[in-house]
Amino acid sequence: MPHPETTAPTVTPATTPAPTPTADNAGGATGQWFTSSTSRQWWFDSGARALDFAYTGAMGNNPAWERLNTPADLATWLEGRFEACDGTVTDRDLTDAKGLREAIASIATTLSVNGTPDSRQVDIINLFAATPDVPPRLTGGSLQAGRTRVRTGQALATLAREAVFLFGDDQLERIRECAADDCALVFYDESRSNNRRWCSMQRCGNRAKVRSHRARNAAR
Repeated sequence: MPHPETTAPTVTPATTPAPTPTADNAGGATGQWFTSSTSRQWWFDSGARALDFAYTGAMGNNPAWERLNTPADLATWLEGRFEACDGTVTDRDLTDAKGLREAIASIATTLSVNGTPDSRQVDIINLFAATPDVPPRLTGGSLQAGRTRVRTGQALATLAREAVFLFGDDQLERIRECAADDCALVFYDESRSNNRRWCSMQRCGNRAKVRSHRARNAAR
């Protein structure tokens, strides 16, 4: 999945207060800090956990952008997105996760420019989505139904099912690329008005406002 920086950015835990996380249509918190090559932090909310997941390394095939280098890295990321993760991640889990991540990134990037997804990547998402995911739960009951801890496989299946929703025909127009000429970040527009243009108002949106202001002043 493309990234706007020409040199290696990183996705990091927040060192300053984060904006209030938003919930995607599957109920998960979305958004994460990016740190540019100049050490400037900015908050990018992709609008969906599945897209947040894609932005942990499946962008541009540059090893320097990889954030999931070990099973522990994956465990930490999942624990930040799913309640009660059991924290157990194997090397095989990490390999599987990267395969799913690449499929999500590939399809999101393709759809953002009105392309046709690779059928092999579609198959990968469908295979993960066909496995047991994190079941929905109604609060207020007196009994524990099912497992008390979320396994890695369940979390990955849930991300895959979210991707199925995002990439379905009803949502296609909401998968888009940032409107800035120098930015290729892809996001899911979950706004009611379906008019989100920027990856981040803090970053590209603000830059566009500055350019517009300068252009108006120059025209006077």
